Amino acid sequence: MLLNATVASVALAEAENDLLTLDQAVTLALQNDPWLLGSRYQQRATEALAESAYQLPDPKFSLALANLPTDTFDFEQEAMTQLLVGVSQMYPRGDSRRLKREQLTLQSASQPLMRQERQAKLRLTITQLWLEAYQAKQSVQLIQRDRKLFDQLVDISQASYSSGLRGTGQQDLIKAQLEQSRIEDRLTLLLQKQDMAEQKLLEWLLPALSDASMPMTGFHYATELPLLRIDYSSDYPDGLQPQALSHTTLASHLTGHPSIQIVDQSIAAAATAVQLAKQKYKPEWGVSASYGYRGEDAMGRDRADLFSAGVSVTMPLFSTVSQDKEVEAAIASQEKIRTERSLMLRQMIASFNSARAQLSRLQQRQQIFDDKLLPQVKQQADAALNAYESDNGSFIEVVRARIAELNTRIDYLDITVARLQQIAQLNYLLTTTESATDSFTLSQPGVTHE
Repeated sequence: MLLNATVASVALAEAENDLLTLDQAVTLALQNDPWLLGSRYQQRATEALAESAYQLPDPKFSLALANLPTDTFDFEQEAMTQLLVGVSQMYPRGDSRRLKREQLTLQSASQPLMRQERQAKLRLTITQLWLEAYQAKQSVQLIQRDRKLFDQLVDISQASYSSGLRGTGQQDLIKAQLEQSRIEDRLTLLLQKQDMAEQKLLEWLLPALSDASMPMTGFHYATELPLLRIDYSSDYPDGLQPQALSHTTLASHLTGHPSIQIVDQSIAAAATAVQLAKQKYKPEWGVSASYGYRGEDAMGRDRADLFSAGVSVTMPLFSTVSQDKEVEAAIASQEKIRTERSLMLRQMIASFNSARAQLSRLQQRQQIFDDKLLPQVKQQADAALNAYESDNGSFIEVVRARIAELNTRIDYLDITVARLQQIAQLNYLLTTTESATDSFTLSQPGVTHE
């Protein structure tokens, strides 16, 4: 109840401000993920099963009336007639109880790792979706900001065409109107993309948002992108420099990722399963004891009561083939998990190298846009407008220059967002069990790479 009240208050505050930042979205997603709660219940259930598996099976008690004569049903007629009270206890094979508890304990210990991996994956997913929605909304704002200018240019061209000034022809007017229609279509497409991204984001934020009556679409985003840094440990040599990073070093670091640690726990549990299968070569023991009460004989003399005790043992004499195959299957299952670990590690290395390469190229493109493209397209647009106002240029060149400037700014936004998405991907891959916690900081403005 306290958690729900806290989440509702946070969501309500956001609703009042009509603002959804990245770290707020991640916070709500982590607090409202039912999988994390289910994992805690699963861990508790497995721990309980581990303790249960270590206990001895319940003893069996018996009560029987033996050798009662059927002609008279007289308890004291025959010497063999007796009332039997017995108890028996079975002891599992070898160390099977301890090994079963160890196996379940290892399975239970994988749940915290699974929660860490889930949290890291959830941060990545929310970051990607939030950035997609942010990118679409900022693109819409860029188009809407220039849309008024295009409308003014079209109005000017219509007036010039009607008055026959500045040599504006019908072809120029039609081209200007065509570009105006294309901008309208592009704006509608971006609004559609924004709605889709926000609805996907809401999937992870419910039920808190619905409880707080937060608007289902049309979030307001911060004007500045969040601060995302590549988070690598101090023992990670030279950061992300390609010339200093070997596959061996990278693989060694990635083995600390929660997903790899989960597989390692599975391998350990499979090794215990092999030892558990080998216990079937050992006998299963059982002890029993019974007390037989007898009545008096026909002469009224007491008969001695009887006590019996015994030991039973199961010897694997005719089932060795079955036991051999069970051990073989357990070993094969363990090796299969090892191959899955190798495959997962290879995929993570490939994903890391791919994300790092993309990040490097995106940084290069961002630098080109900062140093050359953005200033150049602005100069081109200003020059085209000045030439048109001086009757030295055509109207269609003004429109084209403005569209080129708009496209360049949108491309720059796409590069900036794509760069942040690659940083988020790298941070997910660099997550270790030591660094995976419930706390995170994404609230600072700007973009840095350290």
